[in-house]
Amino acid sequence: MHVTTLSQLYAQAKGFMPENVVELPSSGSNRRYFRLSLADGGESLIGVLGTSLDENRAFIYMARHFAEKGLPVPSIVAVSDDEMEYLQTDLGDALLFKEIEKGRLTRSFSVHEKELLLKTIRLLPDIQFVGAEGMDFSMSYPAVEFDRRSIMWDLNYFKYCFLKATGIDFLEDKLEDDFQRLADVLMETKSDTFMYRDFQSRNVMIRDGQPWLIDFQGGRKGPFYYDVASFIWQAKANLPDGLKEELLDEYLISLQKYYPIEKEQFLKTLRHFVLFRTMQVLGAYGFRGYFEKKPHFMQSVPYALANLRSLLHTPYTEYPYLNDLLVRLVNLKQFSDLMGKKPLTVKVMSFAYKKGIPADPSGNGGGFVFDCRAINNPGKYERYKPFTGLDSRVIEFLEDDGEVIDFLKSCYSLVDASVQRYIERGFTNLMVSFGCTGGQHRSVYCAQHMAEHIASKFNVKVDLLHREQDLEQLFKPKE
Repeated sequence: MHVTTLSQLYAQAKGFMPENVVELPSSGSNRRYFRLSLADGGESLIGVLGTSLDENRAFIYMARHFAEKGLPVPSIVAVSDDEMEYLQTDLGDALLFKEIEKGRLTRSFSVHEKELLLKTIRLLPDIQFVGAEGMDFSMSYPAVEFDRRSIMWDLNYFKYCFLKATGIDFLEDKLEDDFQRLADVLMETKSDTFMYRDFQSRNVMIRDGQPWLIDFQGGRKGPFYYDVASFIWQAKANLPDGLKEELLDEYLISLQKYYPIEKEQFLKTLRHFVLFRTMQVLGAYGFRGYFEKKPHFMQSVPYALANLRSLLHTPYTEYPYLNDLLVRLVNLKQFSDLMGKKPLTVKVMSFAYKKGIPADPSGNGGGFVFDCRAINNPGKYERYKPFTGLDSRVIEFLEDDGEVIDFLKSCYSLVDASVQRYIERGFTNLMVSFGCTGGQHRSVYCAQHMAEHIASKFNVKVDLLHREQDLEQLFKPKE
């Protein structure tokens, strides 16, 4: 029903119904996104199904307001009568987070990656100051401004969703005293600027080499320091100190036209916001990881803890109990272990028994080995000998009687349970092998389907190797 509404909105805007409606990967929110287009190309639009009327209204209002100010945001094309569905311009698929992937993984950022980051940070003062001009902040969701209440919400989010979940002992009254002191410091920086709230590389699209801003509906009136902390200290951006310094300098240059400030004073205030934002992020990771049981959020914890550990090199003497508690936190054994862990990689192989069962290069002993030789063999027939289990003729032969499908269902059940437990326990390698007589038909079919199944069901890296065919395929996890 809702998707039908999006198609009708597209028809109202374009004069004809869309021929393709493709759901896009979901983000951290409950909103669903679709790309609507014609079969032969033409302008595509992004359809959004929201679950919160107030959140939808905030985004629609802000997008229109920012567009009127000439800021690079998606345009609102059409809105349903109940405001639960709307269409916006399609900015493509190039997220800044993905565009800097190589740098994030290696901590060695190319000239191109640095330039994209610099362009984005230069844009930030524009949306903070120009975007705030004439804005009706009463349209903000879920809060109108950054105030003491919202500060305490986030600090308690950290306390209850992360700190307590670690099992660390602490005195709640002493921690509360330092929380109040931190709130006092943050409240000294009140301003009438627009605070993006979640300004980070996942919320920036790159189009024609330029940054475009998305997902700003959580913005509100608030201090500009917060967004700088969010962007430069984004946990998984993994920026080296030198690049952080470069981005800070670039931001300050752009800030001067709106709010002249000395760098020393700026940095003195900023470090409190970086501490606050880091704790808020850990609270979010704790909630998603510990309580919602989403392991990939826990994989981000080491990056946030690395930020926190670096911050604590210069003690926060203003908050003595909080500072000591955070030092204890980053040195907990469970996090020391986590810092050394890598995400799970599942290696899937097809092989010929006559050439031996594959060795396990991870040193874990080999994992699952499934024998496909009981399945009806296409290799007995001359017409199938030139082909492999990847070819349609062989696939049709194997699937005709359903034998291979039932076999794989049993394999999926066993492997799925292990993958889930490996993720939960922080294991890094699992091997799944399929063998047949020649390593050409049955084992290739089964290994290919198993790799695709794991990659679609779990957010893990899958390395597929058809040993006897010398074919390899890599399925990367979603960020």
